[in-house]
Amino acid sequence: MSGGLYTQLLDLACGAFLLAAVVVLWGRELTMIVRVFALQGVALAAIAVLLGAHEARWDLVGVGIGIGLLRAGVLPYLMRRALAALAADRAHSEEVRETQPLVNVAASLLTAALLTLLAYAVARPLTELHPTPATHALPVGLAVVLIGFFVLVTRRRALAQVVGFLLLDNGITATAFLATSGVPLIVELGVSFDVLLAVLVLQILTARVREAFGTTDIDDLRELHD
Repeated sequence: MSGGLYTQLLDLACGAFLLAAVVVLWGRELTMIVRVFALQGVALAAIAVLLGAHEARWDLVGVGIGIGLLRAGVLPYLMRRALAALAADRAHSEEVRETQPLVNVAASLLTAALLTLLAYAVARPLTELHPTPATHALPVGLAVVLIGFFVLVTRRRALAQVVGFLLLDNGITATAFLATSGVPLIVELGVSFDVLLAVLVLQILTARVREAFGTTDIDDLRELHD
């Protein structure tokens, strides 16, 4: 693979990765948000595969394929199952939509733009130390970390907050790949299984909370506590 083609494909994958995070922030239908998250998993896998192919590191290519299977296949499947259970229950059909986030759409998109600018400002000294196509894309990973955290703290539905947590993890993974040209296979496997376990636990807890209190809206649950 030529250097020019590698740079173009890496920029395309990173652009799709960041765009998916912004669309998640913009979306309200949880079904659509899960689909976009799956597409972001594909973009993250593409980043890892491109880095591995460029450096002739086939272990990194294998890690990228594994990430694609987990974050574009298994995790979205688990979240779709949870959404299907909510949609099947007419009493909780409103749970499949994020109706009243703490920050409206316009303010959320403006915040995403500001967080992206902040990520580029913070990463600039790092990219100047070792300027490569991968390090030039490093701010994308940092921006997704910040956007994921923003989704996590501004969404009211429990499943939407799970997506925010997963965006945060995707951003951290992308940052590790772009900053260090990949991580050891055993480390990535351990982290991926931890994330899978966390999602399974959160899915079970969400179902139990909905059965017990009739909602997964964080504000409503806080009022019950009060």
